Amino acid sequence: MKFTSTDKAPAALGPYSQAVSVNGLLFTSGQIALDPATGEIVGEDVQAQCEQVCKNLAAVLEANGLTFTDAVKTTCFLADMGDFAAFNEVYGKYFTGKPARSCVAVKTLPKNVLCEVEVIAEMK
Repeated sequence: MKFTSTDKAPAALGPYSQAVSVNGLLFTSGQIALDPATGEIVGEDVQAQCEQVCKNLAAVLEANGLTFTDAVKTTCFLADMGDFAAFNEVYGKYFTGKPARSCVAVKTLPKNVLCEVEVIAEMK
């Protein structure tokens, strides 16, 4: 088992890792729209926040020699399902390989952000 720690993505907000790899798979923790340098939330709307989420995920994937095309499953959390179409516009630019996905609305996300995404990726 290997734990990921990169300063190119936000540090964990609690007692967990940015990602863990085991048995050929990488499991990322959910990423929210935090600027890794400042810890501040980036973006006022779901599209701007999703852009930052994807940048954070890219950094975690890259730290493991992976890209979005290695993703096999994502789980997406939205604060408002009314943002589904706008979220998909940004999400689709990054996850071009169309991994399996679950997308659910939740009552509240950390720091009251609008979206969070976690990834399972196949290690090369």
